[in-house]
Amino acid sequence: MYYTGFADEASAGLAGQIKATKELGWQYIESRAIDGVNIHDLSDEAFDRAAGMLEDSGVKINCFGSAVANWSWSALKEEDFQKTTEQLRRAITRMKRLNCTMLRGMSFKAEWNRPAFDPEVEKNVFRKVNELVRMCEEAGVLYLHENCNNYGGMSWKHTLKLLDHVKSPNFKLVFDTGNPVINFDRSNGDALEHVQSSWEFYKHVKEFIYYVHIKDAKFIGRGDNGFAKAEFTFPGEGEGDVARIVEDLIRNGYDGGFSMEPHMKLVFHESTPAESAAAERYQNYVEYGRRFMKLVDDIKAKCGK
Repeated sequence: MYYTGFADEASAGLAGQIKATKELGWQYIESRAIDGVNIHDLSDEAFDRAAGMLEDSGVKINCFGSAVANWSWSALKEEDFQKTTEQLRRAITRMKRLNCTMLRGMSFKAEWNRPAFDPEVEKNVFRKVNELVRMCEEAGVLYLHENCNNYGGMSWKHTLKLLDHVKSPNFKLVFDTGNPVINFDRSNGDALEHVQSSWEFYKHVKEFIYYVHIKDAKFIGRGDNGFAKAEFTFPGEGEGDVARIVEDLIRNGYDGGFSMEPHMKLVFHESTPAESAAAERYQNYVEYGRRFMKLVDDIKAKCGK
């Protein structure tokens, strides 16, 4: 078992991301953005600098936190598919340089204005995710699907249906403990009345979980856009069933990664200096990691591990 995280939540710059990772005593970063740009969209020069910094530091990228097929791309638009396919091509090339074999991907945006199990949406999702996974299979990369605001994240039933239609040893799940709290449940149809239960989602998909994102939140209502609103919390303090899920994983021999994705957006007054805001962001990430490690230690002691 090992710890990692989206260190761009500690610092926009890679130097700060590496520093936070080392302060926590970790070896890994789950890559996402450097200076606000996803690592697969960096210029060649910027990527070469980043790769060199990582090599010099000894910190490694364990998973490529890509934007491939995420909530910004529609499976119903061929142009979106071509653009995200190009993202994947760039990601695979850069993953080889970084000796990274896991890629976080998704299953295109959740089409909330269409039926929960819309045949046209599903036909496009299944075909296009299969093509993306086939590219990963040919490159020796694992495509780890996250239950986010995407087709597979609309409910545990959607995730299982996706697994039924994407048959590849390179297609596996990354389970995010906090995302069910911020997504309405479409398992029984179209009514957006209740958010999902993290525990219920987990128990239906746990046999397929390869990797875990740690996030926690409290549902606080429906936003003006109709989506769920949430207050993000430290792990174990929200409604994401973090302790229960982690205990079940440990009792059943889970030996993979736990990746921190705090999403705890600090609110600063306009007069707060930028350097002060950056320092609080950094400290929040480090505290989040420490609290989660303490939670795991307590669970291990309880389980006699």
